[in-house]
Amino acid sequence: MPILDDYITDTLMRDLVGHDRKPVSFLVYLWLAAEHAKTRADVQASYQHVAESVGISKSSAQAAIGWLLKRRLLGMKKKSATATPVYTVRSPWREAARRLKEHS
Repeated sequence: MPILDDYITDTLMRDLVGHDRKPVSFLVYLWLAAEHAKTRADVQASYQHVAESVGISKSSAQAAIGWLLKRRLLGMKKKSATATPVYTVRSPWREAARRLKEHS
């Protein structure tokens, strides 16, 4: 089983579920983070694949991914307009901590 950063359940869950009122976004982030932890690679997945893996509708997966992109918790690349996206799971809290450590 992949080990996830404590920040995900201690802070991010409250932020996405409570503050943003986007619980599906948290579930999608959690699934993508787990997939990334398993493979140590970016995750290539269609909206349909995400939806089936999380147990939500395709439109809910699309909305959740849109929100995560807006919040910069995900990055996305596509080879063409119709290609299956490749998602980079971002951890801005780690990046901020690393920057602080480098400057101190």
